[in-house]
Amino acid sequence: MSAPACHQERTTMPITPYLNGQQFDPETKRILGLAFEMTCAALHIGECDDGVKQAIADKIINLAKGGGRNPEVLCEQALKDIRRPEV
Repeated sequence: MSAPACHQERTTMPITPYLNGQQFDPETKRILGLAFEMTCAALHIGECDDGVKQAIADKIINLAKGGGRNPEVLCEQALKDIRRPEV
C-alpha cells in the first residue's frame, strides 16, 4: 500500500461552505482549508457531490477538534480513516 498523497499540488477548494456555522479562528480555518484541499486532491475529488465534500470536511473538522493543527497530518489521518475498510 502506498503512502497517502497529501503532498500533491492543490487547487482552491474552500472549506468555508462546509463549516455549517462552526466558528474557528482565522489560522485554524486556514489550516482546515489546506487539509481539506489536500485531502480532496489526494482523492481526486473535483466537481463531485457536495455530500462527499461535506463528509470529508466533517472528518477534518473532527480531527482538528481533537487538537490537530498540521494540515499534512490532518490530511493523512483523514485519508487513513476514509480508506479504512469497514469490518
